[in-house]
Amino acid sequence: MVDFNIEGNDLQYVKVKMGPGESVYGDAGHMLTKSESVSMQTIMKGGLLGALKREVTGSTFFVTQVNGPGEAAFAGIFPGKVFEIDIKQPILAEAHSFLVAENTVNYDSQMTRLSAGVFGGEGLFLAKFTGSGKLFLHAYGALEQISLQPGQRIQVEAAHLLAFESNMKYGISRVGGLKSMLFSHEGLFFVDIEGPGSIWVHSLTASQLAEALIPFLPSSGGQRGGLAINL
Repeated sequence: MVDFNIEGNDLQYVKVKMGPGESVYGDAGHMLTKSESVSMQTIMKGGLLGALKREVTGSTFFVTQVNGPGEAAFAGIFPGKVFEIDIKQPILAEAHSFLVAENTVNYDSQMTRLSAGVFGGEGLFLAKFTGSGKLFLHAYGALEQISLQPGQRIQVEAAHLLAFESNMKYGISRVGGLKSMLFSHEGLFFVDIEGPGSIWVHSLTASQLAEALIPFLPSSGGQRGGLAINL
């Protein structure tokens, strides 16, 4: 049986220990280390059609499969938490959140409702995970799992919605009036989700991190942002 262990604090990674004949697969470009005894191959998970559908989501065409015996480690690309989902029913997730999974987990994509995809800002397609087994996703920043009871609803700012169970009802609503939409800096729309089921929300978005770093990047004159002191 494959053994998984989440390690680290603010920059977490997953260490995988495999026996002979055991294997897992991860998103391309996320491997940290592997034992010399572990073989690695690049595959199209789900065949050509599955690979093309992943490409549409903005994820990678190929995935990396590692085969035991031995250990391998996979890490996310942003500061944040790695978490495990034991697949019991299909999960929809932000495509770039995928890290690693057991081979019994199928990796596909699904078109969202047109309004939620276009106006929510997350694209028309989400990653879809089905089958059974362990799936590991990485969140940007802190992570919160919220369990909704039947009929219970919650509004999540679209860019902060990481994953949710696919049987849940969802749509969009505006963040408020015109002034709120233009000046609140909270995005334009909320995703409205109704239980029963679980959702996963992350506290940081890729765009927020990028905007925070812009002042510190070199300008056209070659000088980095921040306080400049000339001596």
